[in-house]
Formats: sequence, structure tokens, C-alpha cells
Amino acid sequence: MRRWGEAMERGRVYRRRPGAYAILWRRGELLLTFQAEPHPEVQLPGGGIDPGESPLGALHREVLEETGWTISGARRLGVYKRYAYMPDYDLWAEKVCQVWLARPVRRVGPPTEPGHAALWASPEVALDLLPNAGERDFLRKLLT
Repeated sequence: MRRWGEAMERGRVYRRRPGAYAILWRRGELLLTFQAEPHPEVQLPGGGIDPGESPLGALHREVLEETGWTISGARRLGVYKRYAYMPDYDLWAEKVCQVWLARPVRRVGPPTEPGHAALWASPEVALDLLPNAGERDFLRKLLT
């Protein structure tokens, strides 16, 4: 499995945190999420897979929470990992990130996740906005 970002630090305890993230394509644009806290950034919608939850179930839940949209036609593109500090949980995590391609179908309402906002962008702009190298790699591969 390919790793992106910082290397694992010796002596630091990491908790494995599986997650599902979506490249959401509709009419030539991508649906992204803007997260205001703890640091403002644009991300692929998605997040952690809760215990007992399927990756696809988590994907649907996270996209709805972070964008207010329902999705369909999800297809798993692959997986990568990265090591990161998660301030919301006060833990260091080994994030195992599944990346999916899906289509936004219907806007149900605004995002329910505090501090999130839905954002539409062209694929080229999205590549510039996404700070996560793993997410950019999957999007770049999809575009070529």
C-alpha cells in the first residue's frame, strides 16, 4: 500500500483509522468539502469508518454530512495510507484511506457536519486546492 505524507515517527503510538473518501464528479466539476477547523482546508468528502460500519456505508454517511448531497454509482479506486495527528480526537493515526469515485445525485440540504461547506470546482482547480498528496494522486490518475 502506498504511503503519502509524513513518515511514521519511531516511538510514537499510532491508532489505525480506516476511512472512505470520494471523488465526486458531476457535469465536469467535482464536489469537494471545505473544512474550517482546526485548519481551513479543502478536502475530498469522507472520513472515518465507524466500528461495525461498511466502507460504502461510511462513504454515503460522510458525504451527506460534509456536503449535504446523496451519491450513487460508487466504485472503489484504491487505497493509500498516511500518518497524521487528529486534533479532534487528540490522537496520532495511521489513516488507511479508501478512495472511491461516485456521482452526486441530489442535494438534501446544507452539510450537517459543523464547520463544513460544499464547494464545486473544476478538476484542475481541485488539484490546486487539495493539500493532501494522496487525494491529489488519485484525482490526477483519474484525469489521465
